[in-house]
Amino acid sequence: MMTEIKNNVAFDSRKQPEEITKRDVTKTYLRWHFANEIPHSFERYLAPSLLWAMRPILRKLYKDDDALRAAYERQLLFFNTQLTWGGGIITGLMASMEQERAREEYNGEEIKMTDDLMYNTKAGLMGALAGIGDSIDSGTIQYIFIAIAIPWAQNGSSLGALFPFIFFATYQVLIGLFFARQGFTTGRNATTLMQSAGIQNVIELLSILGLFMMGILAGNYVKVSSSLEFSISGRPFNVQETLDSILPGVLPLTVVLGIYWYYTKKGLKVTQALLWLTLILAVLAAIGIL
Repeated sequence: MMTEIKNNVAFDSRKQPEEITKRDVTKTYLRWHFANEIPHSFERYLAPSLLWAMRPILRKLYKDDDALRAAYERQLLFFNTQLTWGGGIITGLMASMEQERAREEYNGEEIKMTDDLMYNTKAGLMGALAGIGDSIDSGTIQYIFIAIAIPWAQNGSSLGALFPFIFFATYQVLIGLFFARQGFTTGRNATTLMQSAGIQNVIELLSILGLFMMGILAGNYVKVSSSLEFSISGRPFNVQETLDSILPGVLPLTVVLGIYWYYTKKGLKVTQALLWLTLILAVLAAIGIL
């Protein structure tokens, strides 16, 4: 039978939503992960990537052309977030919410999973999760892998170039898949995962570790020294030796803090910062201070 009767309402079984599996969620996240920046649009930002990722799930849920078209339009609204923490949780969350919406439509129930609820949930999470993801992935984990590999690169080993790329890419795929599955499993309560004490402790520990790693990188690989020498009462006075005896590494630290100050005042304008840094160091070197 193609038609069944429930509570005196006829349902076409051919339009019944299919069950969404873990494999579907995995496929959705992988499509998002590898197409993340490809269809980037200044009008919708990453929404085309999200829609393309969710397209197989939406086609399993909505057998009616009008309902499928509405779902496409719903997922094509402005969207922008970080790849793994934001993208992972939100792709899983949207799959869960779309599944509930398809069930409500098919059963003729009151639509509680409204378009506004779905988009507001997505919009409310994408900025907050992007901030967490950027600080952990791009600001901490990435530099840990780089710090590990720098000595190998300095010794001429190709592993120094390959290690950060391979391990960071693998980490991002795995952590994104984990969050996508958690987002689908917990539905609208996915954010409780991020608010749990365990996750918050991990985030805090990684942040502290990231600060240590940035300090180690600055101290070991930012090389700035003074060549200034002069005589005091007939005795030679070497500025760099004096600084090393009082505050070792103070010049590299000054450069790093100066760049940080520039970013806080002017924004993350990397090219301008490099040009100004090159000009200042060149002038100081020309007059014999550095």
